[in-house]
Formats: sequence, structure tokens, C-alpha cells
Amino acid sequence: MIQCLLDAVAVMRGDFQDKFGTPRQPGLVPSARGRVVLLPPYDQPAAVAGLEQYSHLWLLFWCHANRSEDVRLTVRPPRLGGNRRLGVFATRTPYRPNPIGLSLVRFRGVAVERGEMYLKVEGADIVDGTPILDIKPYLPYADQVAGAQAPEAFSASPPVQYRIIFSPEAAVELQRHPDGERLRCLIEEVLALDPRPAYHADGTGRQYGMRLAGLEINWALAGDAIQVIGLKPADDHAATDSAR
Repeated sequence: MIQCLLDAVAVMRGDFQDKFGTPRQPGLVPSARGRVVLLPPYDQPAAVAGLEQYSHLWLLFWCHANRSEDVRLTVRPPRLGGNRRLGVFATRTPYRPNPIGLSLVRFRGVAVERGEMYLKVEGADIVDGTPILDIKPYLPYADQVAGAQAPEAFSASPPVQYRIIFSPEAAVELQRHPDGERLRCLIEEVLALDPRPAYHADGTGRQYGMRLAGLEINWALAGDAIQVIGLKPADDHAATDSAR
């Protein structure tokens, strides 16, 4: 077997602190912000010279939060309701022989803060702390394919199935937060995608928790809506990526 040794060129710092709640594709949560923090020796102006001419970037990353036993030949895509199996190479599942992910993000410029050089990006589907293996500019003439085809279930963005409502307590906490307006949009965009596992389709009354943008968000399905029950500063050591 050919061996390939890869070193990270950067690390992702963003809103998604758990796998649960992270969107399953890039661009679905445009309010998501992130920093691609460059690592030595790539944290130098020479490495990003000319990058300001591009609007979008491809990020190749290592799905470090996966478990080795998660590798499988077939998977049950959530878009198919979790009821049908497809071959791993016919899907974008993160559970791959080599857990390499690909994310197309909007690029908002290069910045330096406290000795760190980073790229400002939006719309990523990458968990905070993820190693970035490579960064490539998006080229419209090569990357946009006219007439490209995919199965019908994967040909359009996932539909919005639920209204998002906030409890009075959660609404007050958002009003108090200095970035409350963006956080409201971020929470709404994430929950509108219904991040629950497909086998929780009948999960009315079940409470969920996830860490998002430094907050612990508690929410539940309530009829035809998803209600944000409460939010508070997240405990970085808390495990909130599962149903309660």
C-alpha cells in the first residue's frame, strides 16, 4: 500500500463546536463564520499573496472527530431518510476510508491578530479544531460544471421543514448578547436543517443540546416548529452532541 504522510497547514476555528449541529454540506448556513488559522511555516504573507483576488476557497480537511471503527462500505444518507443504503463513494459522508472532507467557503480576507495569521471565511461545514490539509482557490471556469447531474434527492438544498421559535428566556438571552442578531440567524439556519438523526423522525418532546458559537443551545421539536428552550455560555468540556 502506498503511504501518504500529511501535515496540517492550518486549523479551523469556527462556530460549530460539536459534530451534532454542524451542517452536512457547505453553504447551507451562510451566517456561520470561521477563521482558518495558518500554521508555521505557512503563516507568512508570502503563502497568501494573491489570495485576495478570489471570492471563494476550497478547504480540504481531516475529519479528526471520527472514530476509526466508523469506516464502512455503505452508509444511510440522511437525505434519503436513513432508510436506504448507498456505497460510500456515492455519498459525501465523512465516514470514509480516509476521512478527508471538502468544503467550499466564502472568503472574506486575511487578518493578523495576536500574532496569528488567519483567513476569514463564511459558510463552512467544519467542526472547530479541525486540521486543514490544504487551501485552494475556487476557479469558476473549472469548478462550475454546466449540466452536471446528481440523483434527485441530492440535486437541491434540503427543504426547510420547521419554523424556529424562541422561548421568552432564550429571546432575552439573545437580546443581551453583543452578537445576538447574528446568533439568532445562525441558530435559525442550523435548526432549519433539522440536524436530528433520521431515526429520530418521531422525536416530539425529546430535548437536544449542542454547542454553537460559544453557547450551549437546548431545543426540542414542538409540533410543526423547533423551539429553542434555552441558551447559556457553553462549557468547553461538556459533551452536548447527543439527544437527552
